[in-house]
Amino acid sequence: MDNIRVVLIEDHDLTRVGLRTALLHHGGVEVIGEAATGAEGLKLLKTTRPDVAVVDIGLPDMDGIELTRRFKAILAESEQPDLSETKIMILTMQDNKDSVLAAFAAGADSYCTKDVNVDRLLEALRSTNEGNSWIDPAIARIVLQQSRESVPAATAAAHDASKVAISATDSDYNQMIEAYPLTERELEVLELIVAGCSNAAIAEKLYITVGTVKTHVRNILNKLCADDRTQAAVRALRAGLVG
Repeated sequence: MDNIRVVLIEDHDLTRVGLRTALLHHGGVEVIGEAATGAEGLKLLKTTRPDVAVVDIGLPDMDGIELTRRFKAILAESEQPDLSETKIMILTMQDNKDSVLAAFAAGADSYCTKDVNVDRLLEALRSTNEGNSWIDPAIARIVLQQSRESVPAATAAAHDASKVAISATDSDYNQMIEAYPLTERELEVLELIVAGCSNAAIAEKLYITVGTVKTHVRNILNKLCADDRTQAAVRALRAGLVG
């Protein structure tokens, strides 16, 4: 398997050096570039086309969210298909709901805190590189808690023993959720998606095949009117669908 080509965009030298050292020490990752500002990072992303960019949210000239927004806009207009393969993983000490939702709204693929251990960081990188959205479990819990405090609790009514009806917070897809409620198994898969698990990890935890997981994920995306796992995870957190 090829190494994951990573770019580090972080303004604190010690943090950046520590990340590079930790990633290289564990193998499977190739750090192909580093930048200390948003402007340098944006230029680096366009020239190196990494698999995953680890972006600090608190860059001095433009924050990581703005960098993500600009880079994703470049991808959308690009005529180079390979450039669109670059994934963005936000790395930050900010664990508040607004920062998380703003990052995903800007197009971030994953969100991880700086105090994560190396093994979990590598897990996040691999999952992100595979096209999955990885959200730090600690962040997921915080966002869920804040969502429940700020939004009326989502209502649920069982249609039968195996069905659970849920009411999301966005009115434009609320009726569809009610018409096509998530099953208990789909809710289990959804909770693991929010926790940042890959399809393989979900299959292992639930003792089902990867093919079955993919079917559940597809059904979840359809029922949540979500385009991808990131959007599904954010909507699940906002609506309090998992706990």
